[in-house]
Amino acid sequence: MMADMQTPSAVRERIRELCREFRLPTLAAETVSRFSEAGHADALPVLVEVMEQEAEDRRVRRVDRLRRASKLLAGKTWDTFEHERTPVKLRQQLNGLAEGDFVDRGVNVLAFGLPGTGKTHAMCAIGHRLVESGRSVLFIPAYRLVQDMLAAKRDLELPRMLRKLDNFDLLVIDDLGYLPQGVEESEVLFTLIAERYERRSLGITSNLVFSEWEKVFSNRMATAAAIDRIVHHSVILEFDVPSYRTNTAQGRQLHRTLSGQNNWRTSGQNNCR
Repeated sequence: MMADMQTPSAVRERIRELCREFRLPTLAAETVSRFSEAGHADALPVLVEVMEQEAEDRRVRRVDRLRRASKLLAGKTWDTFEHERTPVKLRQQLNGLAEGDFVDRGVNVLAFGLPGTGKTHAMCAIGHRLVESGRSVLFIPAYRLVQDMLAAKRDLELPRMLRKLDNFDLLVIDDLGYLPQGVEESEVLFTLIAERYERRSLGITSNLVFSEWEKVFSNRMATAAAIDRIVHHSVILEFDVPSYRTNTAQGRQLHRTLSGQNNWRTSGQNNCR
C-alpha cells in the first residue's frame, strides 16, 4: 500500500480516510492542515504509516472478538475442509460463498445431505471466512436455539433475543432435522425465519429434504410458509458425497485388518525358523 502513498496528495487523502474510519472527524478535518501550517508536512508519510498499523491492529482485534462471539467450531475451517471430496459444482458454490457478498444481500444458504457428509464443516468454514473479512456470524445447533427462544418467550424476552440475533450478518442453524416436533418449537422457529426474511442471512444444515420438513414444523401450512421464505433468496448446497466419518472408520478398520495380517505372517515366518 505504501507504494501508492508516495504523492503528497495521496498521503493526505489516506490520513483523512483513516481518521474517518477511526471515527475521529475533527482529526480528519484538521490534521493535514495543522501539520502543513506548522511546517511539518514532511512528517505526514510517517504519520500515515503509524495510522496504517493502528488500522491493522484494530482489524486483528475485531476479527478475534468476532471469532469468539461466533461460537464456530474451531477445527472446522476453510483450510481443514477437504475440498477435493466435493463435486465440482458444489466446490464452485462454496468458493463463491466464501467471498461473503451473499450476506450483504440477505441471501440464505441451505446445506442438505446425510450425516457425516461435511455440511456442518462447510458452513463453519464459510463462517470463518466471513469473520476474517470482518462480518459477524453465530453458529448454534437447532435444538439449543429453539430451547433458548422458548425460554426467552416464557420470560417475555423473545423480542429482545430476536434483536440480539439480528446483529449477526449470518446465523448458522445446525442440524435442523433433529428438532423435536411441537407447536411451540415450530412457532418460535418460524418467527425467527420471518424476522430475518430478506434482511439477514440464515445458514441451515439439515439431513431432511424439504418434503420431510413437516417433521420440524407443526403442519403443512407452517412448513410451506417457512420453506417459501427461506428458499426465496437462497443458495442450495447438496452434499451428495460419501460420509466422511464412515470412510474414516472403514479406513481404520482396513488398516487394523492389514496390520493383523502382517503380524500373522511375521509370526508364522518366525515359527517356521
